[in-house]
Parts: sequence; structure tokens; C-alpha cells
Amino acid sequence: MSATPKPVMRLIEEFSRLPGIGPKTASRLTYFLLRAPVEQVQSLAEAIRQVKERTVLCSVCFNIAESSPCAICSSPDRDQTQICVVEEPLDVLAIERTRQYQGLYHVLHGAISPVEGIGPEELKIRELVQRVRNGVVREVLLATNPNLEGEATAMYIARQILPLGIRVTRLARGLPIGGDLEYADEVTLAQALEGRREM
Repeated sequence: MSATPKPVMRLIEEFSRLPGIGPKTASRLTYFLLRAPVEQVQSLAEAIRQVKERTVLCSVCFNIAESSPCAICSSPDRDQTQICVVEEPLDVLAIERTRQYQGLYHVLHGAISPVEGIGPEELKIRELVQRVRNGVVREVLLATNPNLEGEATAMYIARQILPLGIRVTRLARGLPIGGDLEYADEVTLAQALEGRREM
């Protein structure tokens, strides 16, 4: 028989299912909530409930939104001829924070990963190709992560879109601002050289 009450164990188990949360962190969060004021716990529970009830996937770009189409897709101020392809909704937030991109987005909800059993069919690639075929798109910017899965996904998408006569670009990669050349790895330095531009 466990000394821990069943509701406490259940919450620890539920927290443990979240990405990046191990058993110790799950226990810490649970015991924090046990000590927290009732109002704070109810506010958290309400926020969790509302995120499921009041959000949808945009029917155009598949970003998380309050309505469909989302505010970006329905904005007349956005450049309808550009689509930036990202892996996850958080990537949209990162690019939007730069205030440098004014086009539309397409969220894949993952990357091709044979090891994890994720193929192109599990992602929103078919919908992207359909958008490009149906619209006025002139450029597809591939902003997948610069890792093995992101590169495989970008190459797969490029092979689908290039035959349609659409310009396909990739985010530049290279040296971080404030970095020293001597500490850069060979791949990063090679990509920085390849992606060099006029001054």
C-alpha cells in the first residue's frame, strides 16, 4: 500500500507524460500545486480546459488559432505570394518575433523521421502542395530545423514543389552574432561560407 494518496500519484503520472518532464519534476510540480492557493490551481485548470476548448487548427496554414482561418492567413497586409514552412507552431512565434517576414505560414506538425515512424503522410505536406497549386504563391521558404530530420523534410518538400515552377528557398545557416570563428565547427563554418552575401 502506497503512502501517497491516489489523486497525488495520478497527477504525478499525468505530469510525467508531458515532454521534458521526468518523475522528479512531475513530483515537484504536483507538490507545488498542493501548497498553492486554491484560486491559483483553479486558474491553471481553467487555462488548460480553455486551451482545448477555444483553440483550433487553422484550415489554411494549420497553425494553432482561436478561429479559422487564423489572423495571419486572413490579414490583407500579409504577402500572399510567400509561404514560410515550419515544423511546429512555436516556430511561427519565433519568426514573427523578428518582424522581418510578412508572408504566410504553413505548419507541418513535425518532421520526417523514419526512426520514429513519421513519414511525409503524417505531416501536412500534401496540404502545402495543394495550397501552392491553387494559389498565387511565388516563393516557398523552407524553415525546418537544421538537423537530419529537418533537412530530409526540406529536401522532400523541395522535390514536390520545384516541378511546379515555384521558387524554393531555405533559411540561411552559419555563424551566430557574437561568435568566434575559432570555436565554430566545420559544418557551420562551411555553411556560412556557402551562404555569404554582398556587403
